[in-house]
Amino acid sequence: MSQASIESVSRESRVFPPQADFARDARVGTRQAYDEMHRRSLEDPDGFWLELARELHWFRAPTQGLDWSGAPHAKWFADGTTNLAYNCLDRHLGPSASGLAGPNKAALIFEGEPGDVQVLTYRQLHREVCRFSNVLGKLGVEKGDRVAIYMGMVPEAVIAMLACARIGAVHTVIFGGFAAEAVRDRVNDAQAKVVVTQDGAWRRGQVVPLKENVDRALAETPGVRHTVVLRRTGNPVAMEPGRDHFWHDVIESVSAKHEAAQLDAEHPLFILYTSGTTGKPKGVLHTTGGYMVGTYATSRYVFDLQPNDTYWCTADVGWVTGHSYIAYGPLANGATCMLYEGAPNHPDPGRFWSIIERHGVSILYTAPTAIRAFVKWGDRYPMAHDLSSLRLLGTVGEPINPEAWMWYRRVIGNERCPIVDTWWQTETGAMMMTPLPGAIATKPGSCCVPFFGVSAKVLREDGTEAGPNEGGLLVVDRPWPSMMRTVWGDDQRFADTYWSRFPGLYFTGDGARRDEDGYFWVMGRVDDVVNVAGHRLGTAEVESALVAHRSVAEAAVVGRPDALKGQALVAFVTVKAGELPTKELKALLLEHVAQEIGKFARPDDIRFTDTLPKTRSGKIMRRLLKEVASGGEVKGDMTTLEDLSVLAKLRADDE
Repeated sequence: MSQASIESVSRESRVFPPQADFARDARVGTRQAYDEMHRRSLEDPDGFWLELARELHWFRAPTQGLDWSGAPHAKWFADGTTNLAYNCLDRHLGPSASGLAGPNKAALIFEGEPGDVQVLTYRQLHREVCRFSNVLGKLGVEKGDRVAIYMGMVPEAVIAMLACARIGAVHTVIFGGFAAEAVRDRVNDAQAKVVVTQDGAWRRGQVVPLKENVDRALAETPGVRHTVVLRRTGNPVAMEPGRDHFWHDVIESVSAKHEAAQLDAEHPLFILYTSGTTGKPKGVLHTTGGYMVGTYATSRYVFDLQPNDTYWCTADVGWVTGHSYIAYGPLANGATCMLYEGAPNHPDPGRFWSIIERHGVSILYTAPTAIRAFVKWGDRYPMAHDLSSLRLLGTVGEPINPEAWMWYRRVIGNERCPIVDTWWQTETGAMMMTPLPGAIATKPGSCCVPFFGVSAKVLREDGTEAGPNEGGLLVVDRPWPSMMRTVWGDDQRFADTYWSRFPGLYFTGDGARRDEDGYFWVMGRVDDVVNVAGHRLGTAEVESALVAHRSVAEAAVVGRPDALKGQALVAFVTVKAGELPTKELKALLLEHVAQEIGKFARPDDIRFTDTLPKTRSGKIMRRLLKEVASGGEVKGDMTTLEDLSVLAKLRADDE
């Protein structure tokens, strides 16, 4: 990366205009209609967003949109009171139910990995959320308290999230692939009073021991008073009397009636931990009203939700995609949402396509990592199933390479389904750039244009705006409703990470270019956060795990391009004196990372080295390690490298 811009060599000339039959019935059916709505959203943001907000339920309707007087801390709809769970459930039950739903419409269709199926209507889901809200109340959870949810992809995970939102508790959902140590750190940082988990989760026919991991974590979490444990897999678990409660026991003893709390629009909704470039994960804080309106609007327009859709977002609820586009946005719209518990290739690589065929899925929203895996497994699996129910495809989590996009369009969409390639972040809460499927022509690999209310720019290092097709740094230059409010417990980190590079502008941390048609192309992270199989992972966390092993003196972790996962992790490790860099130690370190963080963070390669390339001030030069790991030519400025022989040795080891 030069001081002026990021070099961009990618070019894509294929363009796919919206299909006439799709556009005819779409919520936004022409480019002119999009342009008009986007213009209005920028010229009169308060009026635009208040109009959308009025489509939802408020106990006290807001009269103001944005309050930016405390920048960079935004307030949206600050004089309004609402409840997001009420908008996802109660709003769809009464005789005046609006939107896409009614009380007897399916809200969740769940398929477990073993093949069991459960359907919850909006009325049934409302009942279960009310009951679990009362369970949390009996366990002493009050408005503002934090609740940790560490579960698999089961309906009860969504029920627990909605119950927290209903009573005004702040949930922090922890991805079920994290190990005990990661659970401990997140529970302690959030100061959670209650942990909701399950005995185990199914994954490729094996049981992931969630309760066992919680027990190990709780040995060092003094603030936790209770756990609630769902019986899912039937594996034996230890239960501590007074602290641990089985879900089915506590749910039977409470009422199915519960009145949703009337919450200020800026009341905290959830904390979600995302990796940063330091070892400590960031607790991204989102609040109620703005996030509600943002996820509602993006779900409605980007997925073009229609009354008969069966919508499937394949993300885990432990990531922000599962929050925004399973638990909240689609349910606020009254959509029918598919949930699948297990792996996409269990018992064979045709599982996803079997689910789509059997349940009539019409909208599929998945990650480029999954799409690349589908490509690798071969066309015969999707071709063996009837996918004619699909009408819209989406991608999320990282930039998608054009050939994977084309395969998705051709093989899964049969060249008739629009693809919405969405760019957004944990921090943004909702989609920021995306085509609208009835209005915007798409280009393979581009997230296309900003959503309503979003104004983005590509800047050079000096803050000047980059020209067409010139790579640079992606920023957002005005507030939007679903934006994060701060980093939990570390407001200075919030200001430093997102608002200090270009004062007054939100720095996304991504590189991007904007082409001659105004389309955006996101080029990936410009810091040391890598995207491995859809997991945005800070390399510092992996380095910390490696150095925690008794044999390791120092470690540096970088990403290299990987055809399947997007990026693969390569660890350069220096062992302590007296230790031998053996194959056995390599295996131990790989397992150690899996235990400390989770299997998804296990490096693809560990390379032992006597020393690491460092600046004279002692900073590891990860840029050089990335080039070595990728097998490319090491180039660029090396004047600050302390010892050039280190680089020569690393290159020799790689040959």
